[in-house]
Amino acid sequence: MVSTKELSSRFGAVPLDTKTTRFSLWAPSASHVEVHLEDGRGFTLDALEEGWYSADVECPVGTAYQFVADGNAPVPDPASRFQRDDVHGVSIVTDLAAYPWTQAGWKGRPWHETVLYELHVGLLGGYAGVEAQLPRLVELGVTAIELMPLNQFTGDRNWGYDGVLPFAPAYAYGTPDQLQHLIDRAHELGLMVFLDVVYNHFGPDGNYLGQYASDFFREDIPTPWGQAIDFRKPQVCEFFIENALMWLRDYRFDGLRLDAVHAISEKRFLTDLSDRVRRELPDRQIHLVLENEHNNACLLETHFEAQWNDDGHNVLHHLLTGEREAYYADYCDEPTKKLAAVLGEGFIYQGQKNRHGKTRGEPSAHLSPLSFVLFLQNHDQTGNRALGDRLVTLAEPEALRAATALLLLSPMVPLLFMGEEWGSRQPFLFFTDFHDELADAVREGRRNEFAEFESFNDPEARERIPDPNAVETFERSRPDFAAIESGEHAEWYALYRTLLALRAQAIVPHLPQSRALGAQIYGEGAVMARWAMGAERVLRVDLNLSAAAVQIAPVAGELLFATRTSVSEAARSGTLEAHSALFTWEAAHE
Repeated sequence: MVSTKELSSRFGAVPLDTKTTRFSLWAPSASHVEVHLEDGRGFTLDALEEGWYSADVECPVGTAYQFVADGNAPVPDPASRFQRDDVHGVSIVTDLAAYPWTQAGWKGRPWHETVLYELHVGLLGGYAGVEAQLPRLVELGVTAIELMPLNQFTGDRNWGYDGVLPFAPAYAYGTPDQLQHLIDRAHELGLMVFLDVVYNHFGPDGNYLGQYASDFFREDIPTPWGQAIDFRKPQVCEFFIENALMWLRDYRFDGLRLDAVHAISEKRFLTDLSDRVRRELPDRQIHLVLENEHNNACLLETHFEAQWNDDGHNVLHHLLTGEREAYYADYCDEPTKKLAAVLGEGFIYQGQKNRHGKTRGEPSAHLSPLSFVLFLQNHDQTGNRALGDRLVTLAEPEALRAATALLLLSPMVPLLFMGEEWGSRQPFLFFTDFHDELADAVREGRRNEFAEFESFNDPEARERIPDPNAVETFERSRPDFAAIESGEHAEWYALYRTLLALRAQAIVPHLPQSRALGAQIYGEGAVMARWAMGAERVLRVDLNLSAAAVQIAPVAGELLFATRTSVSEAARSGTLEAHSALFTWEAAHE
C-alpha cells in the first residue's frame, strides 16, 4: 500500500510530466477503483488510507478518461478540469500550468477601488464575447467583472447554479486556456476578475459522488437542494478549498463570491478556506466575498472582505416599487427606518426576528462601509422573478436615478448587473437545458414557486411563466448591446459614466478611512446619512425616494452631485424635491 504522504493534495488528474498523469479519487464507499482511458486501456488505482485511491499512469495531457468504482458504470472525475461535452461524459487531462501568461506580474487592486459588474458568460457569447466587452467596461468606470458560476452543468445552457463538477469550467463557454486568456486580457486593461462559486449544493443531474463517496453528504440537515454537504469531513473541506485555490492560483482570478454560505453548516470551513488562501497566495490582493442570509458580521471582521447586502437591496426595492410579497414582506414595515439602518449600520437584521419569527443577523455598525456590497439588481433579484423583470420597468425613473446615485456614490462597494448601465428592459430569465422528466419537474416546480403571488395565484396565470428549458427563454435573456450603440438609452448610460467617474475621482481616494456616522429620517422614504471620509471630510447624502418634497436639515456644504435639487436651492428652501438625491461635502468639524 502506498503512503498518503506520497500523494499530492490535488484531486483528480494531475500531469506529472509530458507523459505521466497521476489519477486520484476519494472513494470511501468503494472497495475497488479503476481509471479507464478512451483508448481502451484500464488501470487499477492503489488503495490508500482514509478512502483514497491513486495511480500514476502513462498518458499525456489531452487524454480522455473516466473512473469506474466497484465495476459500476464509468463516471466523470468529480475534480475534472475539463469535460469534452457534458457532466455525464469523459473528463480530459488538462495542464492548467501551461498557459503563457503575459500579465504574470499582476498583483491585483485594493478592495476599496472595486466596482463590480456581474455577468453571465454564456449570454455574452462565451469567454471571447466577454473579452470583447472589456474595453467598454473600463471606459464605463467598472474595475472588476464578476462571472456567474462556470462549473460544468447538464446541457448547453444554465443560469449557473446547477453545476455538478466544480473544477471544470463549462465546455459551452470555451476551453480552459480561453478562460485564462480572458483573465489575462482583463488584467492587461487593469480589471479585476471575480468568480461566483457554489460550495453549498450540487445540481440535480450528473452528480455521481453518492455512488462511491456517500460520506460526502449528510441526511440530518435538509436543504432546498437535497442532502447537505458534510463539511465535518476533512476530505470534503479539502475538496472545496483546493477548488478555490485552483481558480485563484491556476486561473489567476482576483476574488471569489461564495454563494449562499448560510447553507454551509460548518462555519469553520469558511474561515479555514480564507486562511489557506491568504497563506498560499500571500503576494496577491485576493478578495473573498460572501452571500449570507445569516448576516454573520463576525466573518467580516477578519476573514472576508465583504458580504452582498441583501438587506440594502430589499428595502430599496420595496421603496422603489411598493412590492410586499415573499421576502419583501420583511422590509415593508417601517421601510424608511430600515433604509436608515442600512446607511448608518450596514445590516438591517442584526438579531431581530423576521416574518417567520426567526432571529437573523449580528450587530454590524462597527464594520467599515466597505464590508457591504450594495446593488439594485443582480442575477437573483432579477432571475428569480417570474418574468425576469428589470428594475427600470418597475420603478419611477427619477426615483431610480436617485437610488442609482446612492448606489454609485455611497462608500459601500457597488455592484451592477449586466445591462443595468444602459437601462436595459430585456428580462433576465431563469434558464436550464434539462430534458425528459427532469425538464418537466423543473418547469412545474418553477411555476409552482409563484403560486402564492397575487399575479400568479391561478394555473392559467402561471402558464405565462417562461419554460426554463426552452431555447427562446435563454435567447430572450441576452443583453442587447446594440442599444448602447444606437443611443436608445443614452441618458442612463451617461448617468452611470458620470457617477462612476465621480466615484473614482472624489470618493475612492477617501474610502480606506471611511466610517458611517449614522442616519436621520426626514419622512416616509426620505433620509439623510453621513460618513466620515478621513479626518477632514464628511460625505453627506440627502435622499428622497417619496413622491412628495420633504423638509431637510440645513445644507451648507460643497456640492458633489445632485439628481434634481442643487445645494443653493436646498439651503434656500430647506426642502428636498420628490425622487431626488443630493450629495455634499461637509467639513469634519461641522
